[in-house]
Amino acid sequence: MNSRTPAFDELDRRIITALMANARTSFAEIGADVGLSATAVKRRVDRLRETGVITGFTATVKPAALGWRTEAYVEVYCEGAAPPRRLAEVVRNHPEIAAAMTVTGGADALLHVRARDVEHFEEVLERIRAEPFIRKTISVMVLSHLLPESPEAGATHAAPE
Repeated sequence: MNSRTPAFDELDRRIITALMANARTSFAEIGADVGLSATAVKRRVDRLRETGVITGFTATVKPAALGWRTEAYVEVYCEGAAPPRRLAEVVRNHPEIAAAMTVTGGADALLHVRARDVEHFEEVLERIRAEPFIRKTISVMVLSHLLPESPEAGATHAAPE
């Protein structure tokens, strides 16, 4: 949130909680739950979007339905100090990377990778390793999701052809 962000109160928190549970919930339904009119809920949601608190709305889909049948987390170790900006440029070039973040510990970054199958994952891993500043990677394959309703268990785009 930026310095011009209005106060974030308990009603905002309750509205966001309702939208996170089901982004298709109507403003009237949310209003009934939090004690506001649909118009007042809409105004608050608009303000939360304008100030960057709410960053978007999306559908989360079972990855296999979109062609993603293999999933892994990849630790990335860089030569020297690779700036996060450079790492971000690299990961944007790989549609198979569902999430990427810099981390503490031995690794410089952690990538959440989805692929059609193991062969596709291996090809993605080789493309990542081909970057000149990447020294090594360590991969951990996902066998199953213990919290299948978590955002990490869902996909937001289809596998490439």
